[in-house]
Amino acid sequence: MGWLEDAIRLRTMRTATEVVGEDAALPGRSAEMPVAPANLATGNPMRPPFPPGHEAIVLGMGCFWGAEKILWQLDGVWTTAAGYAGGWTANPTYEETCTGATGHTEVVLVVFDPEVLPVETLLATFFEWHDPTQGMRQGNDMGTQYRSAVLATTPEQLETARRLGAAYQDELAAAGFGPLTTEFGMLAEVRSGRFFYAEDYHQQYLLKNPGGYDCHVRSGIACPVG
Repeated sequence: MGWLEDAIRLRTMRTATEVVGEDAALPGRSAEMPVAPANLATGNPMRPPFPPGHEAIVLGMGCFWGAEKILWQLDGVWTTAAGYAGGWTANPTYEETCTGATGHTEVVLVVFDPEVLPVETLLATFFEWHDPTQGMRQGNDMGTQYRSAVLATTPEQLETARRLGAAYQDELAAAGFGPLTTEFGMLAEVRSGRFFYAEDYHQQYLLKNPGGYDCHVRSGIACPVG
């Protein structure tokens, strides 16, 4: 009956309301996921090195297929990549992440020029293009792998994210929404401390599959900037 016990465990983790602990997480692997040399939307590499003066930030806003499309279209974005972060498992597969047993959430790595795209504007787009009050889900997509997250690479990004989040919470509360559930932290300090690239077929998925699945539940509330 071991298969049944495993199936029950994985089903429970898919709909978990807490991130799995390190001891219970899947071990992963040392080999990184190969990805194409260039982002199909921007034409620029998805792996570093990135241009001087640019910044990187990792954002979780539900299914990464639609999230990446939203973000690559912003003026000032140099490149994007779909991936996994905020959990424990090294170089997880999509199937592993979907079980909830990695601790990761689906994310998008965004490399941007802050002179063209201020981080406040980028984060306002992030908050407005999903519902950051839904906890471990976005719409019908349920589980810790769909949680809202801002994983910063500079203290200034993190301070801005928390400040905007607090201001957005006031707007959401006034409109009848519950508390903001976005996870905020420095990428290097949250669990494994790393961003892991998703399989290449996930990269720029909606360019490769026009009309593909794109679940983004929005609150409809504007995020104040400034």
